Amino acid sequence: MNLALFDLDNTLLAGDSDFEWAQFLISKGVVDREVQEAKNIRFYEQYKAGTLDIYEFLAFQLAPLARHSRAELDAWHREYVERHIRPIMTVKARTLVLEHLAAGDLCAIVTATNSFVTGPIAREFGIPHLIGTIPEVDVHSGAFTGQPTGTPSFQGGKITRVESWLETLGLWWGAFDNSYFYSDSHNDLPLMQKVKTPIAVDPDDKLRTHAGAQGWTVMSLR
Repeated sequence: MNLALFDLDNTLLAGDSDFEWAQFLISKGVVDREVQEAKNIRFYEQYKAGTLDIYEFLAFQLAPLARHSRAELDAWHREYVERHIRPIMTVKARTLVLEHLAAGDLCAIVTATNSFVTGPIAREFGIPHLIGTIPEVDVHSGAFTGQPTGTPSFQGGKITRVESWLETLGLWWGAFDNSYFYSDSHNDLPLMQKVKTPIAVDPDDKLRTHAGAQGWTVMSLR
């Protein structure tokens, strides 16, 4: 059996699900365009530089979830997937996922974006497992608190989260004949270096340079 792990934003998707969620909320008048876009640009520049404070980012990313009911958020999410996500799910990405599923590989999306935003996207791809940053839920009201819980699925935290997930299945890295991780970002180098077969997908400049030096496969899903 093989293990196939996929980053989501700018890897399986020809775009960023969190950015698209913010654009959707702006279109609904839920968040202020000027403030949201300015902060998105700042966080994205930090992300590209590898200096992103994940907890500062998550406080910003998760705040809108805490201001609305789950029923309202779920209704919005269905519209968001239809308008913003399906158009950036490429044929090549869908085909890649289907090939791994058809081969009987254990497949999971591993993403820093929170699981509320990304859960329905994983289901759209038919991928049965999602390892995303988990938004905290109030145990009494069932509403989101606006804070994360557990280890964020970011940089080295992706290894921690994947290994914890594998343990729940009674598995470990050595249980697989081969292990793949597809990603576009140098922020994912820790997990890419952990698997047997790292694959750079439409990579950023830092990852492209590293992949070239290491002889890793570079591909495009666009």
